[in-house]
Amino acid sequence: MKPGAVRFLQNWLVNTFGVLVAVFLLPGVECGSFGQLILASLLLGVLNASVRPFLLFVALPLLVMTLGLFLIVINALLLYFVAWMVPAFEIKSFAWALLGAFIIGLVSLLTNGLIGSRQVRIQVRRQSPPPSKDDGDDGPVIDV
Repeated sequence: MKPGAVRFLQNWLVNTFGVLVAVFLLPGVECGSFGQLILASLLLGVLNASVRPFLLFVALPLLVMTLGLFLIVINALLLYFVAWMVPAFEIKSFAWALLGAFIIGLVSLLTNGLIGSRQVRIQVRRQSPPPSKDDGDDGPVIDV
């Protein structure tokens, strides 16, 4: 398989797991069957790959002003649109879509960090303090 197809498949599986967790945790996000959940996550993956870059470009000023928090609203809009397109996948309100988008994003972050499908690396560096100057000087003096 091509690397792009493998990456899309990994992202789709991670998103499917995230949508599954959101359906189980949130009473306002419901799905009729597992097949509909697969269809909803596939459609969400297609929308994330095609429509989301355009939405990110259009909402760039809001993303900068909110330090990226508006990204959750964009993800909630896409999730709400998926619920509109897939009949057995239901989201009761936009607030549930916001919570669902937050949970899907959190599950995706944790899952990608665990399986290493992205180049996620956390480093902790400790540096020794700079050497102190022991020349008897107490610093700058201002004479008045």
